[in-house]
Amino acid sequence: MREHQFDLDLPHSHRRLWALFQDYDRWTEYAPMVIEVHVLWPGDEHHNGRLRRVIYKMPFGRKGSALELVSDVEPERGYTYTMISRDPGNDQTGKVRLEPVGPNRTRLHFEERYNLQQFPFKYFEGPIYKFINKQNEQSMRRASDWLTAHPEYRPDLVDA
Repeated sequence: MREHQFDLDLPHSHRRLWALFQDYDRWTEYAPMVIEVHVLWPGDEHHNGRLRRVIYKMPFGRKGSALELVSDVEPERGYTYTMISRDPGNDQTGKVRLEPVGPNRTRLHFEERYNLQQFPFKYFEGPIYKFINKQNEQSMRRASDWLTAHPEYRPDLVDA
């Protein structure tokens, strides 16, 4: 099993970051690998139980698909997700947490756990996840850059 964690300090309110992360139509504007996101089941009023399918770019012009179940939602603070594999034992989990650290300052905590079991991919787990980890970190930095470039997006969530 592999695990990747990182923290980023971002110059935006946790509420504004949360709004962007829940705005799936915008993921393609800041996440370089994401092609589209489909909400298959909305979940409850806080999105617990939300089921989403993320279509993403893969090397050599291929496309991949991840079926993700959202749980443990704390509105404006974070959630857990499980990437559901068709093969038992291959599910992967992740967490996104937003910690307010000052006016319009948020520390983002991101973690993901994975364990490739399927031949031949298990032999390439290190390079595959090195690439994915780089893309995840880049996506979070680009989300912050996107908010900076779009002050008109949810100005009601900027801390006074």
